[in-house]
Amino acid sequence: MVVPQAQSAVIERLGRFRTVASPGLTFLVPFLDKVRARIDLREQVVSFPPQPVITEDNLTVSIDTVVYFQVTDSRAAVYEISNYIVGVEQLTTTTLRNVVGGMSLEQTLTSRDSINTQLRGVLDEATGRWGIRVGRVELKAIDPPPSIQDSMEKQMRADREKRAMILTAEGQRESAIKTAEGQKQSQILSAEGARQATILAAEAERQSRILRAQGERAARYLQAQGQAKAIEKVFAAIKAGRPTPEVLAYQYLQTLPQMAQGDANKVWMIPSDYGKALEGFARALGAPGDDGVFRYEPAKDDDVPAKPELEDEEVADWFETKSDPKVAEAVAAAEAVARQEVPALGVPSSAPPARPQIPRPQQQQQAPAPEPEADEDRGTEVTPAPPKQASTPPAGLPQPQSPLQSQQHSGPPQGGSYQGPPPQTPPPGQFGGQQQNPGSGPFPQQPPFGGPRR
Repeated sequence: MVVPQAQSAVIERLGRFRTVASPGLTFLVPFLDKVRARIDLREQVVSFPPQPVITEDNLTVSIDTVVYFQVTDSRAAVYEISNYIVGVEQLTTTTLRNVVGGMSLEQTLTSRDSINTQLRGVLDEATGRWGIRVGRVELKAIDPPPSIQDSMEKQMRADREKRAMILTAEGQRESAIKTAEGQKQSQILSAEGARQATILAAEAERQSRILRAQGERAARYLQAQGQAKAIEKVFAAIKAGRPTPEVLAYQYLQTLPQMAQGDANKVWMIPSDYGKALEGFARALGAPGDDGVFRYEPAKDDDVPAKPELEDEEVADWFETKSDPKVAEAVAAAEAVARQEVPALGVPSSAPPARPQIPRPQQQQQAPAPEPEADEDRGTEVTPAPPKQASTPPAGLPQPQSPLQSQQHSGPPQGGSYQGPPPQTPPPGQFGGQQQNPGSGPFPQQPPFGGPRR
């Protein structure tokens, strides 16, 4: 007889155990020796059907087990137990119920290694006398009841939703933190930019105001220089003209219509003593001549005060315009024009002003000079002006009238405004002729003249 490898054969002779044949050739005595069983010596895997097991919390679970065992003693496996596979199955079921019955469902589901170790120890000790060695015991499946499965699924779903919400909240938290950090940095940068822009705008506004103020200051200075030059030339022309009370009265009468043309002038009263005022003004400016008329005597050249210096070192840098050459050229041109000498009216600038000759009619009768009268208010003697009838105005001049007659004949009518006499042109050469652009005062083209008497 030939025994295959990894197998053994139990041989009996006349019904009694004789030997265990190992793999190879074995000789048997015919009719005496008999092969009782052939045993597989390899490790065998046996999967048992699912077994219902009750846990500690009174829940029935179905457990499917797998046992790995190997026959180590063929004689014991044949003579100690009738069917060692069924024995291993039953022993595994009872041991599994004993082990799982002391655990809860959750422990059963999470303690497979512990269950395998306990089953292997119990089975190996129990099957040792059978000539069997249990290598491993595995729980292939643990199936709780459907209701428990639904609850477990709900719990699992809730746990997963919980973890998902936690993860979502963590993500939102991190996102909010990152967003806040970004907004913080953005606001900081925006504030820095706004600060720099405000500083630059303020600096630009300051520079603009400084430059504008410097320009206005220089312009006012140049305007003041021009006005000073104009006043100086006009005053020189007035001194050269030597005006008389008759000319002043004529100029005053010329400006009366212009003074009454305003929209706000409803009623205009003519002063009754304007002749005396002109006479006092003439006395203050000059001395009476041979004919008793007060004429203005210009001061000597030595008595004329020196002109104030218009240029000063302090204002020299007002006209520096290095930033703009065009502005510098314009300022230089304006300054050159302002410093030009303006000749006197009708008189060359090199020659001294000549005294104009006023034509006078010959007197028909020399009136005796009136005696001076004492002024009660001032306590001084006042020499009255010569009578108006003593002289006849030249051709082209209106007939002089007394202040009272002017007020009676030329005064404003009741309920209306005074329009004044028609404008007339004085003879050529007469100082104070027709005005080109009459103003709103007695002397529209000439500033007030006079000053302290020299």
